[in-house]
Amino acid sequence: MKISRIGAPIAVAAVAALAVAGCTPQAESGLDEGTKVTIAWNQAFYSYNGNTSFGNATANNNINYMALSGFNYYNNVPELVQDESFGTYEMLSEDPLTVKYTVNEDVKWSDGTPIDAADLLVHWAALSRALDTPDFDPAEFTDPDTGEFTDAFPTDVVYFDSGATPDAGLGLVQETPEIGDDGRSITMVYEAPYVDWELAFSAPLPAHVMAKNALGIEDNEEAKQAAIEAIQSEDDAALAGLSAFWNSGFNFTSLPDDPEVYLSSGPYVITDFQADQFITLKANPEYVGDNKPAIEEVTVRFIPDPLAAVQALENGEVDVIQPQATADIKTALDAIDGITVSTGLGGTYEHVDLQFTNSKSGTFENPLVREAFMKVIPRAEIVDKLIKPIIGDDALVRNSQLFVPGAAGYDDSIANNGSAAYEETDIEGAKALLAEAGVTNPEVCILYASNNPRRVNEFQLIQASAAEAGFNVTDCGSEQWGGLLGTPGAYDASLFGWQSTSLGVTSSGPTFQTGGINNLNFYSNPEVDKLIVELNTEFDADRQIEIQQEIDKLLWEDGYGVTVFQFPEVTAYSDRIEGVDASILAPTIFWNVWDWKVSE
Repeated sequence: MKISRIGAPIAVAAVAALAVAGCTPQAESGLDEGTKVTIAWNQAFYSYNGNTSFGNATANNNINYMALSGFNYYNNVPELVQDESFGTYEMLSEDPLTVKYTVNEDVKWSDGTPIDAADLLVHWAALSRALDTPDFDPAEFTDPDTGEFTDAFPTDVVYFDSGATPDAGLGLVQETPEIGDDGRSITMVYEAPYVDWELAFSAPLPAHVMAKNALGIEDNEEAKQAAIEAIQSEDDAALAGLSAFWNSGFNFTSLPDDPEVYLSSGPYVITDFQADQFITLKANPEYVGDNKPAIEEVTVRFIPDPLAAVQALENGEVDVIQPQATADIKTALDAIDGITVSTGLGGTYEHVDLQFTNSKSGTFENPLVREAFMKVIPRAEIVDKLIKPIIGDDALVRNSQLFVPGAAGYDDSIANNGSAAYEETDIEGAKALLAEAGVTNPEVCILYASNNPRRVNEFQLIQASAAEAGFNVTDCGSEQWGGLLGTPGAYDASLFGWQSTSLGVTSSGPTFQTGGINNLNFYSNPEVDKLIVELNTEFDADRQIEIQQEIDKLLWEDGYGVTVFQFPEVTAYSDRIEGVDASILAPTIFWNVWDWKVSE
């Protein structure tokens, strides 16, 4: 799950094919030299490492997807596609679960350095956290204004900020993997079965860059070997530096002076980046995979205002947009000639999460206050005023934290999970709960995207409704809201969207499990943790649904927060672009950008 900032497992229907236009002749390589496409997105890129709690955002991973290759990806059916042009993976044993990953011989980083076991091994160390310093808590070293680690972060601590837990994903691989195949493979042995093992290993980052910066080594091969030795010998001094660079060394908001921090293993490589304006990628000459691009240059412009994105499309300044949909957006798009527009429900859902600890005011540490606030969130009003004008009666209040409306298990779950108590606002019920709690005028500072018009409208509706019950809702909105999510002391509640990135049943674990990377509100329930561990190893589909329904009920009982609606999704693109065929899963429109073509 990525923050659409960042989802729960969903059942999805096939995405409708979009209209396409003609194309110009291409060179034998498949690349149309000189061709360009410009895409608008509503948030600026800020991290090349989407596996950290700070960088885990759709705005980052759209770019990272084009520049970083891995062993598999989802198409728009959606189905998981193995990218055997990058490498292969195979299950060697079911008991114990043993998986081998092998990178192909000719695969290189964009600086010409081979991609090999060193990159895979560092990736394992980061995503397993098997070598981390025990019991270290980074909370006091997190800047409440930015969400990044401060300069006071201890230099003698091994801490990979991947949010890995010891009972899911690579957290189940605590034994250091074996290297083989002349240094191109690693073999991992899981300590328990894991149903979504194919989704556990994402695209790695360059080990030689981390070691060069962390350990002061100039030669690429020597740096890679030093990274391997640090892991195999569990050298805490070296690992502290490697983990620190993995956490923060790939964060940047404009083109870095050091080109090594944005090396590419994918079809495109970053070539220009102007802060808060745009980022440009060009076809990577070192890429030898199957997904060779047809368009030579891709620019992503950062346009937070969806109406401004529509205007840019009409003016020919951008070619493809997928703005957050509003009634005004739909009306504006309908008036433009020469474009193709597709609308429907997407894989993202809106929600309000309450901070259980480490909040700005401590308001929601009291469960009665949590319940009271959930009663005043005007979910039906938000849907009626902001979503129905876009997609009509298909717009519904979503009543589950785990199931999308229409998915198997959704109806039974909402009938029993307790969400009915929050279907409509209950001002008097909220007042009674606050009186029972002995609390008057509780403050709730809400974090949201202050440059997103729909979120501004949602905030205002919540603020007005909550005031009727005696809540003092204040504004923690920020244009940098994504990096602030999960930052201790920064806010009391958050309003944003979770976007589904896979069909894995275990994708809810990182959100609701104690210490998970997406557990941004410090929620913790031992019973939920136990159920998530069971779900991780459950292969029976019926039992998977039962477990998720049990989790769903506990979340509502605990006052986790409320779900609001499934996002209406609008994709629009110029008729000069062929091949845009959005997926319901992240990275939505970007999933096949290498297949796009330009007709002039």
